[in-house]
Amino acid sequence: MFCKRLRETRMTRKLTQQKIAEIVGVALRTYQCYEQGTREPSLSMLVELADALDVSADYLLCRDKWLKNKSN
Repeated sequence: MFCKRLRETRMTRKLTQQKIAEIVGVALRTYQCYEQGTREPSLSMLVELADALDVSADYLLCRDKWLKNKSN
């Protein structure tokens, strides 16, 4: 659930939707659609979001548990 993870991470970082939209260079409405799950970011935007939130793209895609299991 990318949209849920994106929202939780942004809120943990104490960033507003407007601020993160400015950081990654998209319109506020576009970013809101990412969090609502009505629009998906491109691969390059996914990387921008992960960098801006200081997490991995795998974390935003909820693949962190899968990766941890693969490394054991």
